[in-house]
Amino acid sequence: MRIGTGYDIHRLIPTVKLEKIPVGGIEIPCYYRVQAHSDGDVLIHALIDACLGALALGDIGQWFPDSAKEHQDRRSLEFLKPVLQEIKKLGFRLKQVDSTVFLEEPKLAPHSDAIRRTIASAVGLELSEVSVKAKTMEGLGPVGERKAIASQVTVLLEEIRE
Repeated sequence: MRIGTGYDIHRLIPTVKLEKIPVGGIEIPCYYRVQAHSDGDVLIHALIDACLGALALGDIGQWFPDSAKEHQDRRSLEFLKPVLQEIKKLGFRLKQVDSTVFLEEPKLAPHSDAIRRTIASAVGLELSEVSVKAKTMEGLGPVGERKAIASQVTVLLEEIRE
């Protein structure tokens, strides 16, 4: 068994019209947009870092640098595929995902099941093996001041035994 943790944070830019921010592979309507090189999905970015960290494979910036034009505006779920392939190649598989998204708004509760289903499908897990929680920062710091969105993810990898 291997355990990994990942963290990501992105700046939120207020908007006048209703926009959408990506969280866990789905688009959530709100009056913000995420400032990022790719689509800025903090949950998927933290998931990728957790997976890479569990096997000491570096981080998302090393695998998908924001200086590379091909990653501009790219969906974060696309970054996940080669990471999962590398995990399998090394003889492991993802067993469990536990995640927390930190934001003041929009509220994630109405979207948490869709996020869980999207992640479970993307990584080949049962719904019961994927947890998505949301927490506010009680008005403290950049997340609490609605200037940022962040996520923390812990993963459990198990060795494939054949």
